Amino acid sequence: MSSAKLNVAAIQQTCHSDKAASLATTERLVRQAVEQGAELVVLQELHATLYFCQTEDTEVYELAEPIPGPTSERLANLAKELGIVLVGSIFERRMNGVYHNTAVVFEKDGSIAGIYRKMHIPDDPGFYEKFYFTPGDANFNDGSSGFSPIETSVGKLGVLVCWDQWYPEAARLMALAGAEVLIYPTAIGWDITDDAGERERQLEAWVTVQRGHAVANNLPVIAPNRIGTEPDPSGNSDGIRFWGNSFICGPQGEFLARADDSSESILSVTFDRTRTESVRRIWPYLRDRRIDAYGDIIKRVRD
Repeated sequence: MSSAKLNVAAIQQTCHSDKAASLATTERLVRQAVEQGAELVVLQELHATLYFCQTEDTEVYELAEPIPGPTSERLANLAKELGIVLVGSIFERRMNGVYHNTAVVFEKDGSIAGIYRKMHIPDDPGFYEKFYFTPGDANFNDGSSGFSPIETSVGKLGVLVCWDQWYPEAARLMALAGAEVLIYPTAIGWDITDDAGERERQLEAWVTVQRGHAVANNLPVIAPNRIGTEPDPSGNSDGIRFWGNSFICGPQGEFLARADDSSESILSVTFDRTRTESVRRIWPYLRDRRIDAYGDIIKRVRD
């Protein structure tokens, strides 16, 4: 790459039921990030709509779009106008009955550099994603399976999505395939009835596991999350309060920027591209891996 420095930004925003309103907010914040010097901008998971997975409702499939489609074209035009690499998120309609939670990476010329379809799909109260999303299987630009970085003009991006962030296997495979940064667009929050202690434990677990991926793979991490309280459309719960706390950390897990739990935020950071190599020379985890002893990792349960 031509420069040892890379200016990146993560966007933390509130979302709306109206796609146009959500995307207008997104565009405004992206433009501000570029004014601050960003060359790579990362948006949160499903940023064009409310988080609709609190209930199971077949009408919600009407929100899904093909790629290319209206939202991807709007984001592509934004990336081209501003001359940035942009990571967006789309509820993808791949074909009749097959829908994905998809991160789309747009190049500086507005072309699609690649897509990543969320691999790990949760199914928990308030997060009924298995009803909506088929697990991912391939990278859009080269057909490779599983966890493959997306090549861009600003480097190889290890794009994962939300629930993927709890799995060290996903981060490791991205690192082994040459990812230069791990990116986790996210939509995660508290059940409103959770007490303060439980909220703190959940938030710190979320932050800690991703910083752990940075440390274990000597890679920076960009993790944008949404904010705001979104009601349960069924009325069966009090809804979700998304906890924000978007952050960017370096290859030793050090915080470079962190947002609060309620404010619209642009996190702007300059990465030193040489740090991963420097850190790997003194903490050579990849050198010392015992690949001859890891065969059981592909078993569901080790007997």
